[in-house]
Amino acid sequence: MTNREAQIFQWIVENPMISQEELAAKAGIARSSAAVHISNLMKKGYILGKGYVTNGPSYCTVIGGANIDIGGVPDAALVDRDSNPGRTVLSLGGVGRNIAHNMRLLGLDVKLVTAMGDDVYAGQLAESCRELGIELQDSVRIANESTSTYLYIADQDGDMKLALSDMRIYEHITPEYIQNKLELINRGKIVVIDTNIPARTVECICEKSKSPVFADPVSGKKAQKLLPVLDKLYAVTPNKHEAQVLSGVSISDDADLEKAAEALLRKGVKNVFITLGERGVYCANENEKFLLEVEAIKAVSTTGAGDSFMAGLALGFTKRLSLREMARVGIAAAGITIESELTINPMLSLAEVEKRSGIELL
Repeated sequence: MTNREAQIFQWIVENPMISQEELAAKAGIARSSAAVHISNLMKKGYILGKGYVTNGPSYCTVIGGANIDIGGVPDAALVDRDSNPGRTVLSLGGVGRNIAHNMRLLGLDVKLVTAMGDDVYAGQLAESCRELGIELQDSVRIANESTSTYLYIADQDGDMKLALSDMRIYEHITPEYIQNKLELINRGKIVVIDTNIPARTVECICEKSKSPVFADPVSGKKAQKLLPVLDKLYAVTPNKHEAQVLSGVSISDDADLEKAAEALLRKGVKNVFITLGERGVYCANENEKFLLEVEAIKAVSTTGAGDSFMAGLALGFTKRLSLREMARVGIAAAGITIESELTINPMLSLAEVEKRSGIELL
């Protein structure tokens, strides 16, 4: 789905009786162009027949990791090869689960597709999802296997310095498994993926999904799974290192940021958000490119900021926001997250994001 098709589809979902003339006027295009977009939406299965009968998406699908995060934050500067006094934090995690959790805090309906073992950690994850209202019925539970675990050490400023992840269970989210979930995926507003799932599964989702695909690269190494399907992505949220991997451009200054974003657009990505930590985010699509800087915020822990940023983008998409507005909502969500030592800040809410972003969301 192109940016314009997504915009027109949202208007049709809200008002199935809207005319082509009204759609053209709202989009600032000719009626004939609106007709072409509608025809494309019908061919892709978003519009099921005359009268703009749509598939009526009311939820978002997230496909990715759900695991236990075990973190350590030292009281002072880390000393290599020594025991460092500090605090440990145990929390529910996984990029996909974290994004889904943040999306629920922002009021979105979410269906999570993941893999878990049959251990106590899986029980904790399932119970949390039930409490949050995240649907897990399309996830898979694997007997005699362990739920994945993410172990990280942060520095005294809260920035992650070292991590170890055991994600082997996600090999069970196979292309064959996803084939049986295509109706679920295609009927959702969007599908958000992380690259903890196998490369072949990433390709299957991107090739088969009729819903816009938002991708979190997770890491430089795992980002490589997105290289064959960049032209299928509606949005991608790499950090600087991941952007270098995806674009093939070495980034050392703002000019390189623009080159990397342009390279990703040429490869077919519809919307690019290169996250730059405390500096902000570089945004680009076919219509505009800009660096959106942010005000300084004292971070307790930056772990999880990318997950809430993605959730903010998903919210912005469902609200039909512009590229800049989506980024502002994402930054506001991330800003709230880093004020807590937890990966998910329970203070995240639609009202607080609206307040900080200055964008009407309620």
